[in-house]
Amino acid sequence: MKKRTAVYAGSFDPPTLGHLDLIVRAAKIFDRVIVAVARNEAKQALFTVPERIEMLEEMTGDMAGVEIASFSGLTVDFARQKGAAALIRGLRVVSDFEFELSMAINNQKLNPDVDTVCLMPSEPYLFLSSRQVKEIASLGGKVGHYVTPAVEMRLRGKFAK
Repeated sequence: MKKRTAVYAGSFDPPTLGHLDLIVRAAKIFDRVIVAVARNEAKQALFTVPERIEMLEEMTGDMAGVEIASFSGLTVDFARQKGAAALIRGLRVVSDFEFELSMAINNQKLNPDVDTVCLMPSEPYLFLSSRQVKEIASLGGKVGHYVTPAVEMRLRGKFAK
Protein backbone atom coordinates (compact mmCIF):
# COMPACT_ATOMS: atom_id res chain seq x y z
CA MET A 1 0.00 0.00 0.00
CA LYS A 2 1.30 3.43 -0.98
CA LYS A 3 1.92 5.82 1.89
CA ARG A 4 0.14 9.16 1.66
CA THR A 5 2.91 11.73 1.86
CA ALA A 6 2.69 15.46 2.51
CA VAL A 7 5.37 18.14 2.52
CA TYR A 8 5.26 20.97 5.06
CA ALA A 9 7.79 23.50 3.78
CA GLY A 10 8.95 26.72 5.38
CA SER A 11 11.89 28.63 6.73
CA PHE A 12 11.29 27.55 10.36
CA ASP A 13 13.61 30.31 11.61
CA PRO A 14 13.10 29.35 14.40
CA PRO A 15 10.59 26.50 14.57
CA THR A 16 7.75 27.42 16.92
CA LEU A 17 5.06 25.59 18.83
CA GLY A 18 2.72 26.74 16.05
CA HIS A 19 4.81 24.82 13.53
CA LEU A 20 4.79 21.80 15.85
CA ASP A 21 1.01 22.06 16.16
CA LEU A 22 0.64 21.80 12.38
CA ILE A 23 3.16 18.95 12.14
CA VAL A 24 1.28 16.94 14.79
CA ARG A 25 -2.06 17.55 13.09
CA ALA A 26 -0.72 16.79 9.59
CA ALA A 27 0.77 13.53 10.91
CA LYS A 28 -2.75 12.45 11.92
CA ILE A 29 -3.96 12.93 8.34
CA PHE A 30 -0.96 11.67 6.35
CA ASP A 31 1.14 8.53 6.74
CA ARG A 32 4.35 10.46 6.10
CA VAL A 33 5.01 14.16 6.67
CA ILE A 34 8.24 15.65 5.37
CA VAL A 35 9.05 18.90 7.14
CA ALA A 36 11.19 20.68 4.57
CA VAL A 37 13.45 23.57 5.53
CA ALA A 38 13.79 25.91 2.56
CA ARG A 39 17.30 26.94 1.61
CA ASN A 40 16.92 30.56 0.54
CA GLU A 41 20.19 32.45 0.23
CA ALA A 42 18.29 35.69 -0.45
CA LYS A 43 16.76 35.63 3.04
CA GLN A 44 18.83 36.64 6.05
CA ALA A 45 18.18 33.84 8.53
CA LEU A 46 19.05 33.87 12.22
CA PHE A 47 19.72 30.12 12.29
CA THR A 48 21.59 28.09 9.69
CA VAL A 49 19.73 25.37 7.80
CA PRO A 50 21.55 22.62 9.78
CA GLU A 51 20.56 24.35 13.06
CA ARG A 52 16.92 24.54 11.98
CA ILE A 53 16.96 20.89 10.93
CA GLU A 54 18.45 19.92 14.29
CA MET A 55 15.80 21.89 16.21
CA LEU A 56 13.00 20.31 14.17
CA GLU A 57 14.48 16.85 14.72
CA GLU A 58 14.56 17.51 18.47
CA MET A 59 10.92 18.63 18.37
CA THR A 60 9.65 15.69 16.31
CA GLY A 61 12.06 12.90 17.21
CA ASP A 62 9.39 10.72 18.83
CA MET A 63 6.81 11.20 16.07
CA ALA A 64 6.27 8.27 13.72
CA GLY A 65 6.07 9.14 10.05
CA VAL A 66 7.69 12.58 10.36
CA GLU A 67 10.93 13.29 8.50
CA ILE A 68 13.02 16.45 8.39
CA ALA A 69 14.79 17.52 5.21
CA SER A 70 16.02 20.62 3.42
CA PHE A 71 15.56 21.73 -0.16
CA SER A 72 16.14 24.57 -2.55
CA GLY A 73 14.10 25.54 -5.55
CA LEU A 74 10.39 25.09 -6.04
CA THR A 75 8.45 23.35 -3.28
CA VAL A 76 6.32 21.49 -5.84
CA ASP A 77 9.45 20.07 -7.46
CA PHE A 78 10.66 18.83 -4.06
CA ALA A 79 7.19 17.37 -3.42
CA ARG A 80 7.31 15.56 -6.77
CA GLN A 81 10.75 14.10 -5.95
CA LYS A 82 9.41 12.82 -2.63
CA GLY A 83 6.20 11.39 -4.11
CA ALA A 84 4.03 13.75 -2.05
CA ALA A 85 0.30 14.08 -2.70
CA ALA A 86 -0.05 17.34 -0.78
CA LEU A 87 1.60 20.48 0.48
CA ILE A 88 0.68 21.50 4.03
CA ARG A 89 0.17 25.21 4.62
CA GLY A 90 -0.91 27.06 7.73
CA LEU A 91 -3.61 29.71 7.64
CA ARG A 92 -3.38 31.87 10.74
CA VAL A 93 -5.36 34.96 9.90
CA VAL A 94 -7.47 36.25 7.03
CA SER A 95 -4.50 38.10 5.56
CA ASP A 96 -2.73 34.75 5.00
CA PHE A 97 -5.58 33.52 2.80
CA GLU A 98 -4.91 35.63 -0.28
CA PHE A 99 -1.21 34.79 -0.32
CA GLU A 100 -1.81 31.07 0.27
CA LEU A 101 -4.56 30.93 -2.38
CA SER A 102 -2.26 32.52 -4.95
CA MET A 103 0.53 30.07 -4.07
CA ALA A 104 -1.84 27.10 -4.24
CA ILE A 105 -3.06 28.11 -7.70
CA ASN A 106 0.49 28.56 -8.97
CA ASN A 107 1.62 25.26 -7.43
CA GLN A 108 -1.33 23.48 -9.02
CA LYS A 109 -0.33 24.86 -12.42
CA LEU A 110 3.26 23.71 -11.86
CA ASN A 111 2.26 20.26 -10.60
CA PRO A 112 -1.43 19.29 -10.84
CA ASP A 113 -0.70 16.03 -8.98
CA VAL A 114 0.02 17.86 -5.71
CA ASP A 115 -2.82 19.49 -3.77
CA THR A 116 -2.50 22.17 -1.13
CA VAL A 117 -4.02 21.36 2.26
CA CYS A 118 -4.45 24.37 4.54
CA LEU A 119 -4.68 23.78 8.27
CA MET A 120 -5.85 26.37 10.73
CA PRO A 121 -3.65 26.58 13.82
CA SER A 122 -4.92 25.74 17.26
CA GLU A 123 -6.17 28.85 19.05
CA PRO A 124 -3.01 29.60 21.11
CA TYR A 125 -0.98 29.88 17.89
CA LEU A 126 -3.30 32.03 15.75
CA PHE A 127 -1.04 35.08 15.84
CA LEU A 128 2.32 33.38 16.34
CA SER A 129 5.13 33.95 13.85
CA SER A 130 8.84 33.19 13.86
CA ARG A 131 9.52 36.85 13.07
CA GLN A 132 7.75 37.97 16.24
CA VAL A 133 9.50 35.32 18.33
CA LYS A 134 12.89 36.54 17.10
CA GLU A 135 12.00 40.14 17.82
CA ILE A 136 10.79 39.38 21.35
CA ALA A 137 13.86 37.26 22.07
CA SER A 138 16.21 39.92 20.66
CA LEU A 139 14.76 42.43 23.13
CA GLY A 140 15.18 40.07 26.07
CA GLY A 141 11.53 39.06 26.29
CA LYS A 142 10.29 35.64 27.33
CA VAL A 143 9.43 33.29 24.48
CA GLY A 144 8.91 30.05 26.41
CA HIS A 145 5.21 29.91 25.54
CA TYR A 146 6.04 30.19 21.80
CA VAL A 147 8.89 27.69 21.41
CA THR A 148 10.27 24.55 23.04
CA PRO A 149 12.82 24.97 25.87
CA ALA A 150 15.62 23.80 23.53
CA VAL A 151 14.71 26.41 20.91
CA GLU A 152 14.42 29.10 23.59
CA MET A 153 17.92 28.23 24.80
CA ARG A 154 19.28 28.53 21.26
CA LEU A 155 17.54 31.89 20.82
CA ARG A 156 19.06 33.16 24.06
CA GLY A 157 22.47 32.03 22.78
CA LYS A 158 22.03 33.95 19.54
CA PHE A 159 21.07 37.14 21.35
CA ALA A 160 23.51 36.90 24.30
CA LYS A 161 25.48 40.09 24.58
